Amino acid sequence: MATPETSAEPLSIGEVAELTGLSVHALRFYEREGLLVGPVRRTSGGRRRYAAFDVDWLLICVKLRESGMPLADLKRFAELVRHGPGNEAERLRLLDTHRQRVDAQIHALEECRSVIAWKVGVYADHLARGEAGGLWDPTA
Repeated sequence: MATPETSAEPLSIGEVAELTGLSVHALRFYEREGLLVGPVRRTSGGRRRYAAFDVDWLLICVKLRESGMPLADLKRFAELVRHGPGNEAERLRLLDTHRQRVDAQIHALEECRSVIAWKVGVYADHLARGEAGGLWDPTA
């Protein structure tokens, strides 16, 4: 299987789907929505052919979306990259704003995990002592 690091050969949409974890449908959506930084080349028969650069970009997009970046922000980021040098400060602001959102989500999840860990400890302690009856029993 070709990988973006080792292949200079263009990749099919199926190969790119496998490499990125995106479905073929999602790849077509990304292209339609302007989320790629360059046009996808086509064969004379109209089949998409992706370059290693496309795969590298898509892997970044996957992580940004998985981390909750809004589609509008991802579109803006792609647009800025397509325009080339000169807008790096705006790219940085966009990415830094997203990083701050992710940091806030991580903090909130850590607080949730702490409460869950405490509650697991309460239940484990009561069960170990054989005193689990009546824990949050609405019928008591």
